[in-house]
Amino acid sequence: MVIEMIYPIKEGKEAAALFAGWEESLIWSCLQGVMGHIYGDAQENPKSAMAILGDFIFFAGEPDRELAAFKPGWCIQDFIIAVPQTHRWADMLETCYAGRARKVTRYAMKKEPDVFDKGRLQEIVAGLSAEYTICLIDEKLYGECRKEDWCRDFTAQFSDWETYRQQGLGVMILKDGMPVAGASSYSAFGPWDIGGRGEKRGGIEIEIDTREEYRRRGLAFVCGARLILECLDRGLYPSWDAQNLWSVALAEKLGYHFDYEYTAYEIRGEKA
Repeated sequence: MVIEMIYPIKEGKEAAALFAGWEESLIWSCLQGVMGHIYGDAQENPKSAMAILGDFIFFAGEPDRELAAFKPGWCIQDFIIAVPQTHRWADMLETCYAGRARKVTRYAMKKEPDVFDKGRLQEIVAGLSAEYTICLIDEKLYGECRKEDWCRDFTAQFSDWETYRQQGLGVMILKDGMPVAGASSYSAFGPWDIGGRGEKRGGIEIEIDTREEYRRRGLAFVCGARLILECLDRGLYPSWDAQNLWSVALAEKLGYHFDYEYTAYEIRGEKA
C-alpha cells in the first residue's frame, strides 16, 4: 500500500508555478510568506498544492484526494471556502465532501492599480451624514473588532494589534461612539506585479460590512471609498473579491471593473 504524505511548503517559490496566473491576493500572501500557509504533496517541486489563509483554501496543480481532504492541526474553524483551480479539482472536492460542500459562485474584480478617481472617492466620503464620524481603526477599535461577530474578520487574520498596525489598514464609521460600519484588510501582501504591468506594490484584500440595523444607508459605500483613498495615499493596492452581486455593484460604484465569475465550495464540518 502506498502511503501519501502532505508537507508544509516553507518556500513559496517551490509552489509558485502551480499558482501562476491566478490573480488572487490571498495566494500572493501565502507565496510570499506574509501570512497564510502552503501545503503540497512534496516540499520541493510539488505537483499539487493548496494555499490556505483564513477561511479560504485554493487548490492548484494535479488534483490530489489526500490534499483535498487534508486539515492542518491548527485549523480549528468549522467553515471553509474551497476554490478549485480547475474542473478536475472541483470534481475532487465534490467527491470528498459530498453532502457537506455547497457550490457557490463568486466574482473576481479586475486588478487595475491606476483606475480609481480620487476626486470622486473624496466626494463620497464628504457626503457622510453629520450624525456619523469616520476614522482609522486604532488599537481601541482593533480590540472592539475582536469582540463583535459582524466585524471580527476586519482584524481576525492579524495575531495582535502590533501586527495589524504594521501590515493592516482599516476604517470604521461610528455613531455615538459605537462602531456601525467598516472596511478593513482581511489580509495583506507584499510587493507584487499587479496586473503584469511591471510595477510592484503591496496591498490588502478588502473586507467590508455594516452592523445589521444600520444597513442600506450607504455606510459601506463611504467606508470603501475612505479605505481606498487611504491605500492610494500609502502606495497600496486595495484588492476586492466579491462574494455576491451586491458586492460587485458596490465595487463598481467605487471604480472597480468586473472580471469573471468563478466556482467555490462552502464546506462545513470536519474539513475546517
